[in-house]
Amino acid sequence: MQSLKLPLRDIHLPEAVSWWPPAIGWWLVALLMLLMVFYAFLFYKHRMKPKKAVKEAKNMLLELRQNNTLTAIEKISALSILLRRTAISLSTDPKVAGLTGQAWLTFLDQTMKGDFFCRGVGRMLVDSPYRPSPPSDTEIAQLLEGCENWLQTCNKMPKAENKP
Repeated sequence: MQSLKLPLRDIHLPEAVSWWPPAIGWWLVALLMLLMVFYAFLFYKHRMKPKKAVKEAKNMLLELRQNNTLTAIEKISALSILLRRTAISLSTDPKVAGLTGQAWLTFLDQTMKGDFFCRGVGRMLVDSPYRPSPPSDTEIAQLLEGCENWLQTCNKMPKAENKP
């Protein structure tokens, strides 16, 4: 018998799988990682905002404490402005900006858990322009100390209720 020679080719392997372009699953994983990094950044930024506002307020309070050119009434006015700006920047409740008089002092006391502003030296924030005599240096020092204590505790501002 004669051997038949068939035109057969030798076994050949398929081409190697290319690493590019990646499969759709890898694109989704990359997108998910980018979103996680973005949300982590937003979370960090949101968490650091109160600390930054309080730090700035403490620096401004230190400047006020060391400023000897201002009168007692001017210092009290600057303190009131400082506390109001800090409260507005930390609180998510839009009503904080409109608080005046006793309501303002009550808000400050609620955030500090005491009655320093309503019944103590802190009342000077509201009634110092109407006093017959200017506040003494010890009263100013007590007020500065109370404002510093408020800044220590103001990271716990009440959150606004989500209303439609």
